[in-house]
Amino acid sequence: MSSSARPRVRMSGPQRRQQLLDIGRELFAQRGFEATSIEEIAARAEVSKPVVYEHFGGKDGLYAVVVDREMQLLLDRFTSALSAPGHPRELLERAALVLLEYIEVDTDGFRVLARDAPVTSSGGSFSSLIGEVARKVEHILGRQFDARGYEPQLAVLYSQALVGMVALVGQWWLDNRSLDKGEVAAHLVNLAYNGLAHLEPRPGRVQDTAGR
Repeated sequence: MSSSARPRVRMSGPQRRQQLLDIGRELFAQRGFEATSIEEIAARAEVSKPVVYEHFGGKDGLYAVVVDREMQLLLDRFTSALSAPGHPRELLERAALVLLEYIEVDTDGFRVLARDAPVTSSGGSFSSLIGEVARKVEHILGRQFDARGYEPQLAVLYSQALVGMVALVGQWWLDNRSLDKGEVAAHLVNLAYNGLAHLEPRPGRVQDTAGR
């Protein structure tokens, strides 16, 4: 055996599955679904293609698990942030910060969700995973609207507006960090809560001003 050859790392089934998920997440974020191949995933993991098929049944299966994990991670954070009591403006700030923190910490996951996702052949088109996040956030907002006496049916409109606005700003923020996420959240909430006609020239975060 050559002294320069690296020994193969033996992994348990769960460890190998996690490794493939991590590699898939990174490649799907960098290249998108179509441009990522099973061959490249297997090569990165230093395994044969049948190993990937054994764990996920193919690229579609791996992609579905990556997306499901990211969606659940993000939705758990939204649920936690929006379930606690607070003024509506504070809830908006929490929701904005949840997505901005996810973008900052789990950038690859956000890039996967922000890309156009392949749907089943019967659909014949592409659908945005960020739109799916908004549809799931709708149920969280709906419960809040109902508890506060607002029209629960309007939650669908507000969830699309909120998630869409923060996601688009978040894509810009990934490449332009002139503001920290707290400032970005404050400006987003300023627009969402006050509207263009009543914008505050220097909005502060709710948490920073609550004690004043």
